[in-house]
Amino acid sequence: MERFGAGTLTDRYDAALKFASDAHREQKRKNGDVPYLSHLLRVSGLTLDYGASENVAIAALLHDVVEDCGGMAALERVREEFGDAVAAIVLDVSDSTASDATRKAPWRERKEKYLARMERCDPGALLVSACDKLDNATSLLRSFTLFNEDDILSKFKAGPDSQAWFYDSVLDVLKRRESPVANELSYVVERLKRALRKSDDR
Repeated sequence: MERFGAGTLTDRYDAALKFASDAHREQKRKNGDVPYLSHLLRVSGLTLDYGASENVAIAALLHDVVEDCGGMAALERVREEFGDAVAAIVLDVSDSTASDATRKAPWRERKEKYLARMERCDPGALLVSACDKLDNATSLLRSFTLFNEDDILSKFKAGPDSQAWFYDSVLDVLKRRESPVANELSYVVERLKRALRKSDDR
């Protein structure tokens, strides 16, 4: 049987975990007082479940550093500490490279460029992207069962229709590229779209 998975992780993964924890320490998820690190741990864990190498799992831990923690300067820190391969994945999956969040491009423009990169990025970056969207969709769906839906949706820059468009578009790319994550994400997205439609109808 062909080897599947990263095997035993090394000290590099431990260092990336510390890097991610330090970088995102003050951040919280949109669903209350949940540390942002919970998302990064789940995304990295999902990539490992889908057979990622250690480099890809490290990139998953660091996938939001550029857009949330300093733009291209943060990317150079990633490159210095974890190498070109990890930095390339982090750049590919970054929604924005602006160091100032107020200078980000409009939501739709950023998402369209993100989808275009998904079409041509390497398989490692595609896996990180897919696992990121899988965890985001799952977390949003989970939040609907725990909190008032209007309160949760008000924290996002895009409404239910736009959210549904984006997840459908991500799925289209993953299916065309035969990503192993596509089936699991499809199941979650269908449930999420039903919840979004229900919220939109109220």
